[in-house]
Amino acid sequence: MTDATKLSASSLRLQRFSFRFAEQVLNSKLSLKEEIEQVLLGAISDITKLSRPAFNELLEDRFVAKGWASQPTVFDDPGDPGAKMDYLKERIGIEVGFGHASFIGIDLLKFQVSSYSALDKIDVGGYVVTTSRFQKFMKSECRQNWEGSLTSEKVKRYLPHFKSAIQVPISVLGIDV
Repeated sequence: MTDATKLSASSLRLQRFSFRFAEQVLNSKLSLKEEIEQVLLGAISDITKLSRPAFNELLEDRFVAKGWASQPTVFDDPGDPGAKMDYLKERIGIEVGFGHASFIGIDLLKFQVSSYSALDKIDVGGYVVTTSRFQKFMKSECRQNWEGSLTSEKVKRYLPHFKSAIQVPISVLGIDV
């Protein structure tokens, strides 16, 4: 058994970045904040099996089991674009950014649109991504290719540049090893 196969959920941790006081907003909903962390870091029997699709599927199962709406539409009118958020519960929107880094703008705009104007669906967004260290580890130790995925480091660099356009609080949750 390699060191990588011995790793489990206890090996995973979160790197957090709070944009526009997201941490304080989430602390006002502490049980949901803890539920999100439990979903993200809960028991994973074998980290070597965490491909992007497998991790997405695992998160889908866990969020839905906790009563989160899966793939709610951002716009109420069925004739509007088909933009969807990944998960929504009690005015917290979650986007899982395991896809290509180029989707950062689309994901951030989903949070903004969902929080303002007539939509008013969320008070805070949770942006789930991985760290560059996680991606390197998964490639070198687990033979899982996460290359090209968005990293928490990139989100932290970009968010301050969007401060005039993105008014909603966003908590960046970087899954790390």
